[in-house]
Amino acid sequence: MTVSPGVLLPPLVVFLDGVGLLGPGFDAWEEGRQQLAGLVPTRAQKTVLPVPAALPAAERRRAGAIVKLTLAVGLQAVQAAGLDPARLPSVFASSGGDGQNCHEMCTALASPEKPISPTRFHNSVHNAASGYWGIATGSMAGSSVLCAFDGSFAAGLLEAITLAVAEQTPVLLLVYDTDYPEPLRSARPVPDSFGVALVLSPHRTARSLACIRLQGDACLTGDPADRLADPVLESLRRAVPAARGLPLLRALAVRYSGRVVLDYLDGLQLALDLSPCA
Repeated sequence: MTVSPGVLLPPLVVFLDGVGLLGPGFDAWEEGRQQLAGLVPTRAQKTVLPVPAALPAAERRRAGAIVKLTLAVGLQAVQAAGLDPARLPSVFASSGGDGQNCHEMCTALASPEKPISPTRFHNSVHNAASGYWGIATGSMAGSSVLCAFDGSFAAGLLEAITLAVAEQTPVLLLVYDTDYPEPLRSARPVPDSFGVALVLSPHRTARSLACIRLQGDACLTGDPADRLADPVLESLRRAVPAARGLPLLRALAVRYSGRVVLDYLDGLQLALDLSPCA
């Protein structure tokens, strides 16, 4: 973000109306909320990806981990917000896309015949999850798909907040990563699948959980990102790029009011002000 000297950017304000969450040890936001708030012990267990029942049978058979993950968290968040998913603009953000599919394509290319199936190929593009979301929900609304490596959660959040304010409409943010098999895991050690979805609205509603405020150019800071006291959750935050948003979710879970700092780029973090809605 570049700002001319003496120019103050106005704050961006949105309301968080719905949350979807799926990851190691929790299948939905309520379960994750209790763990983040310290009300129940954390559970270090493998993420279970549900069958994408919202898809037609043919697409359901072709759906990989990324599609199952994004459909699950996206539908959770939209249902919590009480909105029609077909009418919501969306922002999809992932540090690398479908690791398993990438592995299978690399394996095929390393074989003598180099057979790449059409399904593998169309699932390899970074906007595959967005396409399947449109099929499952019937959405014709605009969709942005981005990647900022380990800073993808903060980049997606910035994009979604800006879009919600600029267009004066609720926006669905989905941030997600899946694990990589070996030998890719040695180079990119993402150990498990994790996804989070947020419905962000420019106006407070009866379902609003909290208000998020970005203070113009001051939202980018050199201060260190917030960490989690629980070792299981902190390990997850550090290991999976999409989980860099866990400090925001923890603040939401404990109804914290104040500043939250999230990992973004090397030496540059994203700071926001959070206040719970009564």
